Amino acid sequence: MIRSATLTLQPISPSISPNNRLRLFSGSANIPLAQEVARYLGMDLGPMLHKDFADGEIYIQIQESIRGCDVYLIQPTCRPVNDHLMELLIMIDACRRASARQVTAVIPYYGYARADRKTAGREAITAKLVANLITEAGANRILAMDLHSGQIQGYFDIPLDHVYGSPVILDYLLAKQLTDIVVVSPDVGGVARARAFAKKLNDAPLAIIDKRRQAHNVAEVMNVIGDVAGKTAVLVDDMIDTGGTITEGARILRQEGAKQVYACATHAVFSPPAIERLSSGVFEEVIVTNTIPLAEELRFPGLTILSVADVLGETIWRIHEDSSVSSMFH
Repeated sequence: MIRSATLTLQPISPSISPNNRLRLFSGSANIPLAQEVARYLGMDLGPMLHKDFADGEIYIQIQESIRGCDVYLIQPTCRPVNDHLMELLIMIDACRRASARQVTAVIPYYGYARADRKTAGREAITAKLVANLITEAGANRILAMDLHSGQIQGYFDIPLDHVYGSPVILDYLLAKQLTDIVVVSPDVGGVARARAFAKKLNDAPLAIIDKRRQAHNVAEVMNVIGDVAGKTAVLVDDMIDTGGTITEGARILRQEGAKQVYACATHAVFSPPAIERLSSGVFEEVIVTNTIPLAEELRFPGLTILSVADVLGETIWRIHEDSSVSSMFH
């Protein structure tokens, strides 16, 4: 079930002026989210023809005049990643060739982000490669949500606005009035994210799960840094893919005496066997957002999906009106 976020944002007036140059289009990756964003802005998604040739090539045609307009293209690069990325590039090129004044790629989930640096020889940095592709296709600006690492912002040579899905999750958790909360980072790399989350969750204490491999072919040893005994543990991450790290983290928290464990993430990638792991009973609740659409077969009891449409809609409006985005939703 998708639940509406409780952010205190005032919807934009539906009386959009005919002279307004804001145009909103959606790729095929997450049309329901794009429709929610359009409703928040009091407008309709622009008409666009999308079809696939027999060999799999993608054809895009913008079916209204966008000459001189500020165009926002909503397209997370989620599964199937390559198809949705290519579709985004073609949409950008179509808008540029249709004489749009400015093209902003709104990417709620940025795929290929995990390879953001070289950790071994002879490997690609795909986060940078995709940034280059989007820029060369003709995008003038990027709006992204919860990038896997902050350094990805520097991979773009065009302006990038980075917003977060955590405010809608925080509002939901605060409304539940949980007691004795401790925010937990599932690994050392996520400490900064968990610390910021804990600060906004009534300055809750912080714990860290430290994983170490003593030698090759030896199982990882997991230790909890911080006190979780008798507390409600809230595991925080940017994404849940196969669910292995966060589920193992929940098990060790239970062993250390946590009375309840909640999992929170912005991006529900949910690759197999994530559903089996997340629904195994170690979590009271798994809380995600709708940056990535989830088919019915990927939903399970205890899963809560919160909408980030208002966050994206408000950010798009502020960018269009040249007002500040930097202080929003952090």
